[in-house]
Amino acid sequence: MYADDKVAEVTETYAPDGVPETGKKAGTADDREAMRRLGKEQLFKRNFGFLSIFGFALILMSTWEALLGTIALALGNGGPSGLLYTYLVSYIGFTAVIVSMAEMASMAPTSGGQYHWVSEFAPRSIQKQVSYFVGWLAVLGYQIGVTISAFLAGAMLQGLIVLNNPETYIYQKWHGTLIAMCITICVAIFNVFFANHLPLIEGVILVLHFAGWLAIVVVLWVLGPRTPSVGVWNTFIDAGWGNTGLACMVGFITSAGAFAGGDAAAHMAEELKNAPKVLPRAMLWTIIANGGMGFIMLVTFLYTMGDIEVALASPTGFPIIEVFRSATGSNGGATALTSILIVLGIAGNLTNMAGASRQMFAFARDRGLPAHKWISQVPPRFDVPVNAVVVSTVFACILHCINIGSSIAFNIILSIGSVALITSYLTSVACITWRRIKGLPLLETRFSLGRAGLATNLFSLAFLVVLLVMSFFPPIPNPPPELMNWAIVVYGGVLIFAGIYYFVSARKHYVGPVEYVRKSA
Repeated sequence: MYADDKVAEVTETYAPDGVPETGKKAGTADDREAMRRLGKEQLFKRNFGFLSIFGFALILMSTWEALLGTIALALGNGGPSGLLYTYLVSYIGFTAVIVSMAEMASMAPTSGGQYHWVSEFAPRSIQKQVSYFVGWLAVLGYQIGVTISAFLAGAMLQGLIVLNNPETYIYQKWHGTLIAMCITICVAIFNVFFANHLPLIEGVILVLHFAGWLAIVVVLWVLGPRTPSVGVWNTFIDAGWGNTGLACMVGFITSAGAFAGGDAAAHMAEELKNAPKVLPRAMLWTIIANGGMGFIMLVTFLYTMGDIEVALASPTGFPIIEVFRSATGSNGGATALTSILIVLGIAGNLTNMAGASRQMFAFARDRGLPAHKWISQVPPRFDVPVNAVVVSTVFACILHCINIGSSIAFNIILSIGSVALITSYLTSVACITWRRIKGLPLLETRFSLGRAGLATNLFSLAFLVVLLVMSFFPPIPNPPPELMNWAIVVYGGVLIFAGIYYFVSARKHYVGPVEYVRKSA
């Protein structure tokens, strides 16, 4: 026995069911009661409070940063005004979605998130199967999220090299891949060996998130060129669809993708003190703050971007870098502002890794993944799912390598992340909507939608259905095979693989989280 273990024995006492009564793992009485009801063992320290979990969720969603990094698609499909109005629709729609999930998170504050909620609220005849497939999609969505955040940070860093060395640097895709892999590995090391400092780091990053946003907004308004208001509020671009509305809907995925990850805080529920109360508050404030900051940043960008064709043709690969260069009039100024995005991108990768590993750990704990016993292990001297972090790191590095062979294939795979998460949101909200329509009882909660619950859930479902359909559209009309959106193929392939594993093995040992709840009742 290690010395640290002896200290833990003195400072923590456990009830017969394995739920700690005292110490850093105990949390509040509501936390202990929630873990007892869920039938889960408390393995992690509850060292997150409201501010740190708010910072965690805010950085993982990174709405304004994601917009600036992925804005090119929407500018070509819908134009400035199309992007602006679809952003407002996304803001409203995702607010309803996150409010719906916040209620479920307060009812069942567990790292499993969506697949656990589905297991609790779906019709009993399909609880096991539906929660299993939602678990796979949620894991997939977060694993790809780990890849995206590292890739964007690495690609922007490579873009700065192109900006500052246009005549001597020869662009190679494998350079950006190596940078992204390095970021992923460094983030994994932090998540394993310095996880106890994660709440403090999230607080620091929260300050940087607001400070970086303010710095960029001020610089662009003070130094940037001015686009006439008609160019912002009444300029649409149709990339050949023959219908402006359809073009805007194709670009819809850009603004919607900036809100993906609104469930992030839920996957840290077992490390949050007073989770039933604090968790829904953190989720709500995340969408309110990120949505507002994203809107101000988007309006600022559109008013100061200058010539849209020049921005889209930037050799750096990122229109925002060209906008920074144009506004400041120097490569140095553009480098400084872009560096803010890179640092925040790495910080986002840090939080993505934490959320993805907890999601994977929870699903493995419920025996939904291959090698579930190994993945769900938490080493005695660690308070994090180390093996899940290792799997997340390896998976991300494998995906990074795909970019070397084909950027198109890589981008297609990355687009699956948003589709997978949207499906998990849609399914979980549909299940609680079904219970409300049937008049079935819901679980006790510290955050209730009350009479507005059914209307909010139905609006969320309508929004998510439209978003899911548009996620499978190609980026341009009548694309050649190499530019087609093959997301549906990869999406279906993952579900087929999950189905095969279910019938071969998982159906024998995966029972769904609700069965553990029933056993503990």
